[in-house]
Amino acid sequence: MGEIVQRVKGTRDFYPEEMAFRSWLYGQIREVSERFGYQEFDAPFLEKLELYAAKSGEELVKEQAFVFTDRGGSEISLRPELTPSLARMVAQRQKELVYPLRLWSFGPFWRYEQPQKGRTREFFQWNIDLIGAAGYQSDAELLAICAAFFQQLGVTPQHTRINVNNRRLMDAQLRKIGVDDALKPTVFRMIDRRDKMRMDAWRTYGQEQGLTDAVIDSLVTLLENKALWNESPELVEIFSILDRMGYADYFDFDPQVIRGLLYYTGTVFEARDAARDGRALLGGGRYENLVGDVGGDPLSGVGFAMCDVMMQVALEKYGLLPELAVQPARIVVTCFDADSLADSYATAVELRAAGLNTICYPEFVKLDKQLKYANRIGAKFVVIAGPDEVAAGKITVKNLETREQTTMVRGELAAFLKSASA
Repeated sequence: MGEIVQRVKGTRDFYPEEMAFRSWLYGQIREVSERFGYQEFDAPFLEKLELYAAKSGEELVKEQAFVFTDRGGSEISLRPELTPSLARMVAQRQKELVYPLRLWSFGPFWRYEQPQKGRTREFFQWNIDLIGAAGYQSDAELLAICAAFFQQLGVTPQHTRINVNNRRLMDAQLRKIGVDDALKPTVFRMIDRRDKMRMDAWRTYGQEQGLTDAVIDSLVTLLENKALWNESPELVEIFSILDRMGYADYFDFDPQVIRGLLYYTGTVFEARDAARDGRALLGGGRYENLVGDVGGDPLSGVGFAMCDVMMQVALEKYGLLPELAVQPARIVVTCFDADSLADSYATAVELRAAGLNTICYPEFVKLDKQLKYANRIGAKFVVIAGPDEVAAGKITVKNLETREQTTMVRGELAAFLKSASA
């Protein structure tokens, strides 16, 4: 027997148990998204590399994208994120769409990262965006969706904090401490890496990028100012709205939240484990120019993305993963002998027609083996029609949970099982 071919590094196999979680999470995402009036959409899994090169940032394009050259000579990327695709789609039908436009999606993405806890190279991501509304009220709506989603899953403010900042606020503060526009991208990268590096290494990194010690000292003071949000009229109003909506307990101001992607222009935010354990659970913000950058007219938007991997890690940590049914069929119809196989299949068809998910054991084997199979897959009922039952026009149902058996007229089977399954 040859060696088993291993899966690609950083990808996952979705056996029924893992698929049950993915499907459940998708259902929760759909429920919350639709509660706020958002419509589902999706975009291609393949995009031209130039779509990301414009605004996503050099690191994403050069270091993280899975890129290949197609037969026509074009550089193609497996999508590492969705916002540029969304901007392209809006630009293509900009005059036909109704604004404000509320859209959400859940699908696979790929980034060439080092696999570790909470990080894979292939992952599923929830993306949700509000396009065509320029006011801070739309920022508050997306933040409220974050909090509503956590509430839906039983994730409390003691488990998770949603940290909020504003890039316009930070731009103004950086100008005050002497950071010019040319150095701003470098400083943003420094802010984004503050929690990922030791202070001495972080200072050295800043010096290597051309920052003076005075600027670095001022930057440290700036990042420790937790009351800075009061100088941003946008954040003052946003926090007020969230308070009126009943979500304020989930939110903190954090000047270290800057988000790495270049297209963010205003409010930025990310949710983290309250103990700051691991990567962000979700992140996003406002982008003013992205639709224009892909060929459309200028149009503002705000949105966020959430990866399924870290969300599962957090739910496991806090004991919030639900018990999920892996097997959709709770009824097994047995086959008593070779002559009754066709009749067993017919019985299964009747039960399915009545809306009952049903498995028919596909061959004649000893009844004990069929009962063990039903137990192992988590079935609740086994339907048995032996020679005596068939001769009397009756059928027997065994409840595997209570071990009780009930014999009835065959015509009563579907109604009995529907009542017992309710």
